[in-house]
Amino acid sequence: MSADGPDLVVAGAGGGLVAALRAAQLGLDVLVVEASEHFRRGNNTSMSTAMIPGAGSRWQREAGIKDSGELFAADVERKTKGQGDQRIARALGDVSATLVEWLADDIGLGLSLVTDFHYPGHSVDRCHTVEGRHGTVLLDHLVDRVRQGGIDILVPARLVDVTLDDAGEVRAAVVERPDGSREEIPTRAVLLATNGYGADRALVAEHLPEIANAVYHGSETSRGDALRIGAALGAQSAFLDSYQGHAALSSRAATLVGWATVMHGGFMLDLTGRRFGNETSGYSEYAAALAARPEATGWLVLDQRIHDACLSFTDFRQSVESGALLPAADAAALAAVTGLPAAAVAEELAETDAVARGERPDRFGRTFFEAPLEAPYLTARVVPALFHTQGGLVVDEHARVLRAGGEPIPGLYASGGAASGISGHGAAGYLAGNGLLPALGLAYLAANHVAASIEGAR
Repeated sequence: MSADGPDLVVAGAGGGLVAALRAAQLGLDVLVVEASEHFRRGNNTSMSTAMIPGAGSRWQREAGIKDSGELFAADVERKTKGQGDQRIARALGDVSATLVEWLADDIGLGLSLVTDFHYPGHSVDRCHTVEGRHGTVLLDHLVDRVRQGGIDILVPARLVDVTLDDAGEVRAAVVERPDGSREEIPTRAVLLATNGYGADRALVAEHLPEIANAVYHGSETSRGDALRIGAALGAQSAFLDSYQGHAALSSRAATLVGWATVMHGGFMLDLTGRRFGNETSGYSEYAAALAARPEATGWLVLDQRIHDACLSFTDFRQSVESGALLPAADAAALAAVTGLPAAAVAEELAETDAVARGERPDRFGRTFFEAPLEAPYLTARVVPALFHTQGGLVVDEHARVLRAGGEPIPGLYASGGAASGISGHGAAGYLAGNGLLPALGLAYLAANHVAASIEGAR
């Protein structure tokens, strides 16, 4: 690190590591500040399924899939019912193919296009992921590359303040050690990549009452630090009621059973033994639907075909290995193992079978069952979870944090859950990748802008 301080301080060693790697590639001196010693297994990037949308990537072209940033932004607009931030959606859509190809070619990340099932809301297959489909693989690779590149990581240390000079430009980052001691680090730019406020139960209760009692399945360092720092500097915030939920967290093992089970043809029953909606609408909004059911719990029902199709997901394999999935030879056994009313379970199995065979329309409007379920069945008791918040500081297409008047705060950037995101309001606007793409994509855009700004000032 330079005696005059780094060119860029990145707060958060998750998706923010993309900014560190890109900035260093562009010749900048970078420091990463991370609050948790256990970040490699405890932050939201590591807990993700590592799905990164890349609209127009070479993998899509090789598969004959036509896609573009414009189509991605249109999907966001449709999923959010016009409420999402189209400026940022378009900026992220436009950079997404460049991002995934840079991750593969420059950073050496092994990526492939997911085509074996289709995520709700995406009009084409555009999610790229790593082997095992788990964020630990992604994060471990980024951390290793950061360390190989000689980029300093200050851990454990929490960014608690950003100071500005008399011209209103970033002057320094203030970090705090666990013993309470503080250090002011001179820098030209700070990227807030500290995620959202999911671990702050008071903020969750204030902004997300419908999911406030659900399990929080995210980093304990996501405490709204970026919001507080930004507010003190006069920054705008928006979409604070936006979040990604999930309706398939195992109550037995606290592992993610996953929504691929649904997209391959599974369905969910509540404690009355009945389905209660269109499961393919999306795993995020279905968390709120499940939270509203009796005792806020349900049973995910699948079969051996679906089990085998989902083994490519590390989370699903961990659920299987933990004993979260229980076998049931037939409808009566399914009712017995779940404790649900036998008549209701039998009726739902028969009805979904008829819908899957195209013999009748689904009463909830579900139009896709990959195939009818076949006995023996598998089932897992699941609970709704809050994975991460999607609202935060308002940024522009360069990831610069904006003041209340709309002008940027020079040198201050935000990405991922620290930024206001593209999911609109509530949970229903979330698309697979709406967490990782803003985390990695805004970090990449921020690094490019910092480098261009410093070059322009020379």
